[in-house]
Amino acid sequence: MAGMSHDDVAPIIARVEAEERELEFSTFTNDDAWQLGCVLVELAIARDLPVTVDVRRGTQQLFHAARPGTVADNDSWIERKVRVVERFGASSYLVGLRARARGTTFNEQHDLPLQQFAAHGGAFPVRVRGVGVVGVVTVSGLPQADDHALVVEAVRAFLA
Repeated sequence: MAGMSHDDVAPIIARVEAEERELEFSTFTNDDAWQLGCVLVELAIARDLPVTVDVRRGTQQLFHAARPGTVADNDSWIERKVRVVERFGASSYLVGLRARARGTTFNEQHDLPLQQFAAHGGAFPVRVRGVGVVGVVTVSGLPQADDHALVVEAVRAFLA
């Protein structure tokens, strides 16, 4: 991603914005959070991916699982990515891409501490139709585009 120009990032931004518009929930209960987390873990097991999965509604953590190959630092990445979604109402990947498209970094643009905020792919807003963002589903452990893609795949499968 480093060194990408606006022209390189623009189509990715458009795709991620479309994913966020498409992937809306009708409701989001504790059981939904559990089932969505399980879909993510099952995908990770099938592909032997070293990821940590986290699902929240509001500030409550409803699902958390760490696969072999992950470390406690993955939990820190999750916290930092979740804060980006909560503050900006968009996926952590999209927020980071938008900064890159402006020729800057997220932390430079918003003057936020790196220890608390990470605009790296993997945290995706749980948006309920007619309500807005009510939670966050997050994956940490892969390159950021892959973290994001895994979450999108799982949300799409869950909503199907």
